[in-house]
Amino acid sequence: MQRNIERFLSDRPHERGPWLVVAFGAGIAVWIMLPGPWQWAAFLALCVAAMALSALIAQDGRADHCRMAIIGLSLMAAAGCATIWMKSSLVGQVPLPARENVMIAGRIIDRQDNGAAGRVRLVLAARIAGREQPALIQVDLPDQLDQPGLSLGASIVAHARLSPPAPPMLPGARDFAFSAWFEGLVATGSISGRITVLAPGKAPTSLRAVQAGLRDHILAHLGGPAGAIAVTLATGDRGAIGRGDADAMRDAGFAHLLAIGGLHVSAVIAAVYLLVFRGLGLVPWIALRVRLPLVAALCGALAGIGYCLLTGAQVPTVRAVAGAVLVLGALAIGRDPLSMRLLAVAALVVLLIWPESLMGASFQMSFGAVVTIIAIHGLGWAREFGAWRDEGVLHRLARRLVMLLLGGLAIEFALMPVALFHFHRAGVYGALANLVAIPLVTVVTMPCLALALALDTVHCGGPVWWVIGRSLDLVLWIAHTTADIPGAVTTLPAMAGWVYALWIAGALWLALWSGRVRGWGLVPIIAAVIAWSSARPPDILISGDGRHVGITGLGPDLVVFSQGRGGFAREIVLETAGMSGATHALEQWPGTRCSHDFCALAIVREHRRTVLLIARSHRRVEDSALAQACAQSDLVIADHALPASCRPRRLLADGAMLARTGGLTIDLASGVVHTVASTSGRHPWLVWR
Repeated sequence: MQRNIERFLSDRPHERGPWLVVAFGAGIAVWIMLPGPWQWAAFLALCVAAMALSALIAQDGRADHCRMAIIGLSLMAAAGCATIWMKSSLVGQVPLPARENVMIAGRIIDRQDNGAAGRVRLVLAARIAGREQPALIQVDLPDQLDQPGLSLGASIVAHARLSPPAPPMLPGARDFAFSAWFEGLVATGSISGRITVLAPGKAPTSLRAVQAGLRDHILAHLGGPAGAIAVTLATGDRGAIGRGDADAMRDAGFAHLLAIGGLHVSAVIAAVYLLVFRGLGLVPWIALRVRLPLVAALCGALAGIGYCLLTGAQVPTVRAVAGAVLVLGALAIGRDPLSMRLLAVAALVVLLIWPESLMGASFQMSFGAVVTIIAIHGLGWAREFGAWRDEGVLHRLARRLVMLLLGGLAIEFALMPVALFHFHRAGVYGALANLVAIPLVTVVTMPCLALALALDTVHCGGPVWWVIGRSLDLVLWIAHTTADIPGAVTTLPAMAGWVYALWIAGALWLALWSGRVRGWGLVPIIAAVIAWSSARPPDILISGDGRHVGITGLGPDLVVFSQGRGGFAREIVLETAGMSGATHALEQWPGTRCSHDFCALAIVREHRRTVLLIARSHRRVEDSALAQACAQSDLVIADHALPASCRPRRLLADGAMLARTGGLTIDLASGVVHTVASTSGRHPWLVWR
């Protein structure tokens, strides 16, 4: 056995390196999954012990590869755990303990305009009662309260409603508190009254001024949805995109077109690289004396960095630029740019700076797409099919289209589990729609956008703006048409973490090894698919504040109980349940009995009857009547604490319990209850009472 492993590792010297980065990422994931310092320290000790015991594997030098593999993997896993632990200690701030209505005095350090939603988002360095030092808070204010003086650097005083950064509303939902912790935010909220500007902000920096000027210039030439997308492509500002267009782009698989990342950076760098390379090649004096690939790579890298800064230097963009610069370096020195080792270096650079990004959909989808492309490129039949040969233009174009389609289908298959895990929904026809949308944006829209801005310096860019508008109108039409096709979106309930880990492990094994051994990666993938497809949505979903309840299994749609507006909360409940249909109000559902204070409903699951009692008001009910109603119910739900006299037969999910557990899901047949506290742990960014 040991001899076989040693031979296997020695035969694959170029395939072992990426697994060190996988181990680094695994160390980061372990830190996030484990609950606290003692467990983190125990994991580091386990890694050290593995490195020490590896010396016992062989003393005669016949198992050097095995020993070095254990040492390397253990060292990188420990480094990953230590890296995110260190960053968490340096940037994390204890969140606000509870909701507060306070006066805040602070300085604006960031401003995001969201015209489509009619609001402005500000990040303030503000003083909060009980804290000696200013803390970062994020607040929204409606456009009506916006003032010219609310610019970067301005000092303001206002009344705000603040809350701790929100934990997941339900098990498996997005954890905003996690990202807020690594951004240094201690509270989020909204400004509800007049704002007093104590000191105006400084004039915007040259980069901010360029971004604002570009936005206004583009919107002056292109109005409506096309203009909003053009602004996104040029500056990274998505605030003008309407909700309907954004949803259609997501369901059609076009969300990557709105997030400035690898596609956009590659288009900019490739255009500059080709222009410089071909342009300088036309000048014999330069072509004979200068190494053109090196000059073109340098110009492309500078263009990518400039585009990254112009679009706000978001993490996905920086990640894409880092990878692109490595690819340019490989091209400049004559190495293969489509290399797993090169991609592993790019991933390691990103994880060293932003280790928390490992858990985000952006990191997983962007690197997953590139891993898929490189894995397909490395297949023998793919290299043979795509090799250059003496043939007509039509045949060459047909082969390129076939490879593009196969690559798109492979990427769609590879990324669908990622989308379903993070968003509980994924587009089915995205690969086909992207065959038109991606070339349209990269070959027509973005080059024309740069050309139009250049021509506007001499006031003759009008015809090019018309082309940009028509191309983006076509992209939007494809998005809406694709999203409206029956069955265009598939939904599944929240996936268990261990199932997703199985799929990731199998996919990495399948992609990073070569030869027949890679087929073993199908085993965990098949196991994950079986476990995932057999999962069914929970019967009852209760949000962390107790104000939103979803009930499945009563029909094709979700039956919901919501207090107040709560449109966003209802969407989260719907997505976590893995349903995409309409919602029906509990009060209007047949069999529901409602009074001013409570709603009651009986549910039957596998011949087991469960009586639900859900509070509708905070009005005090007579203790004897409440005790009798609770005693006749199996499950009582309330967004506030109920008296001790309320004792249901199975579970009391009132405000007091939810403050300790967060949102929860219930399977009535098995009686299994999953809570946010049990699935997300008790990390410092989660506030439990």
